[in-house]
Amino acid sequence: MAVLQKIRQRSLLLIVVIGLSLLAFIIGDIVQNNSFSSSSNDVGSVNGKDITFEDFRVKVSNLEKSGQGMTSTQAANRVWEQEVSVALLSEEFEKLGLRVGEKHIMEVFKNDQNIGGNPTFQGKDGKFDIAKFKEFFKSNPEQAAMLKDQEKSATLNAKYQIYNTLLKAGMFTTEAEGKLRYKMESDKVTFDYVAVPYTSIKDETVKVTDAEIVEFIKKNEKKYKGEAGRELDYVLIEDKASPEDEAEVKNEINKLLVGGVVYNKETGANDTIVGFAQAANTVEFVNANSEKPYDSTYIAKKDLPAQYAEQLYNLPAGQVFGPYMNGKDYCITKAMGRKSGTSAKASHILISYEGTQVPNKKEKRTKEQAKAKAESLLAQVQANPSSFLMLALTNSDDSSAQQGGDLGYFSPGQMVKPFNDFVFNNSVGKIGLVETDFGFHIINVTDKQDGVRLATISQKIEPSEATADKIYTQAVKFEMDANEKDFAAVAKAEKLTINPSVKVKTMDENFGPMQNQRQIVRWAFDKETKIGDVKRFEIANVGNVIAKVKKASEEGLMSAEDARPMVETIIKNKKKAEKIKAKMAGTSLATIASKNAVTVQNAVDLVLQNPSIPNAGYEPKVVGTAFGTAANKVSAPIEGNTGVYVIQTKVVTKAPVLKSYADYTKKVAQQAAGNAGRVIQALKSDAEIEDNRADFNY
Repeated sequence: MAVLQKIRQRSLLLIVVIGLSLLAFIIGDIVQNNSFSSSSNDVGSVNGKDITFEDFRVKVSNLEKSGQGMTSTQAANRVWEQEVSVALLSEEFEKLGLRVGEKHIMEVFKNDQNIGGNPTFQGKDGKFDIAKFKEFFKSNPEQAAMLKDQEKSATLNAKYQIYNTLLKAGMFTTEAEGKLRYKMESDKVTFDYVAVPYTSIKDETVKVTDAEIVEFIKKNEKKYKGEAGRELDYVLIEDKASPEDEAEVKNEINKLLVGGVVYNKETGANDTIVGFAQAANTVEFVNANSEKPYDSTYIAKKDLPAQYAEQLYNLPAGQVFGPYMNGKDYCITKAMGRKSGTSAKASHILISYEGTQVPNKKEKRTKEQAKAKAESLLAQVQANPSSFLMLALTNSDDSSAQQGGDLGYFSPGQMVKPFNDFVFNNSVGKIGLVETDFGFHIINVTDKQDGVRLATISQKIEPSEATADKIYTQAVKFEMDANEKDFAAVAKAEKLTINPSVKVKTMDENFGPMQNQRQIVRWAFDKETKIGDVKRFEIANVGNVIAKVKKASEEGLMSAEDARPMVETIIKNKKKAEKIKAKMAGTSLATIASKNAVTVQNAVDLVLQNPSIPNAGYEPKVVGTAFGTAANKVSAPIEGNTGVYVIQTKVVTKAPVLKSYADYTKKVAQQAAGNAGRVIQALKSDAEIEDNRADFNY
């Protein structure tokens, strides 16, 4: 909901970010990041061209700080892909001698929405004005310097556009290809066949050895290249409060709830403590006794803890609810009052026009045309409110159209002012039209909710210092014992569970069900770490993970174990095919069918473009053989996708010759048009790429 997000909190465009949208795989120059360390100077190389650590480091740091919520590892992986892509493309640009001038660069800037759509650079006609663009940066030297840096990205983008155009222009389609497509769609074959499925032989009767898997993947090396990997067993000793810890917190909350008499050591006398319900100053009482301070905001029912929303929302002022658990917090809550209209729900139909910053407009229109259309839709909705959903779906320029225009709940001030004022100044059911910088909105106010102000005392149930010490001692002891004895035996003795093994690659950061545990992955791949090594890791808010390296595989051809799930069935089917073919000898289909306890079946009018056999599935080899076999001749056994076939072609019906195959040539051309987008992958497959990212700490 890109437009919705802009409506919710719109800010002025900053000129300094004008280059960020130029190329999806290009990141600008950036700042430093101290989370990296390595004695090497290069993160890797592409066809002999080094990617220096220093340059890579600052780009990763910039991406981390870009507000996209990326971790160091995610940013490093993204930058690596970008650096490889840019290096490969730049090499191609150089080979072709591609050059671009100011005109090309300006065209790139013009097509960037942050620039071309920026009113600062638009003339009276609402179009991008190069003179205004140049004048702005001439008058703003500091931003002009930033623009200079971004011209590098614009230059690459301009070259890529030329390169992409050349690729597409080179992907022509001949009439012969169109004619072939026509024949594949229109020539038909009818044949009888006998099929013996691979499933007729039980899997357990066919064994596949590791040697056979290795032999198979060696013949298909490109398909079965493997990254370096590690497999680890681990035990988790959770940071978990003891029953005594839980009882202590609950006892404290219960005392605050009911009050009572407490002995004061300083005065040597008993003090009377009032309960939460009777506290004269509720705010002070909460701040003095709760781990979370008093919050004076009014909360909508939808934002209350789901399990207790009904009770808390309807709690009379001054009354107390609880104790209750909210996550790991033990709580008591007092109602402080209610306020109407603290959140609202609305649907809208957005009709934008040229010049508004709305991506993916359904159609081009002027402001006057947009207003006329919006007024027409408003009249339709007012006459028949139930039509709103369908009209939003078919007309709205906002991504909320997929939800019938529903924007969900929002609070005052979250939407742009005209939109906000209409919703919060009108009652539920009101439909009207407002204009914002995004266009014209037909708005339907669908719901409003009151908010309640609550005073909550909460205390987290967590391990006490004594419990934490006990957990730490147990984890350290387990690590020491497991380094000297059998890992499984130590776990059993301590009554701890060994979790399912976790497989990781060099650039992974997640460890099993735990997010972002890069430290464990780094240790597993450290040059000093050997198979059988054990190490303990403290994970905040989780506990202690004690991990053991179980297996290790290096970069290169996949191991038989890793490849087995992918190739075992293929090899088994090859073996089954040999057994089945031995029983498929015969001069007629009837004889072959009888030997294999199956029936003769018939396939009618199949085509090569869609070679699916009824009751059998996708079998291009079988259908292709049927086209190439003389009529009434029994074929040799054919190894298909699902079984072994013998066919007898009945008739091949040739499609009539056409005067022109232009329509079919066009089909092939349209299908081939997307091939240009696969150039990066094609270049990667033939490139010499050295990846040393795992040698760096992040």
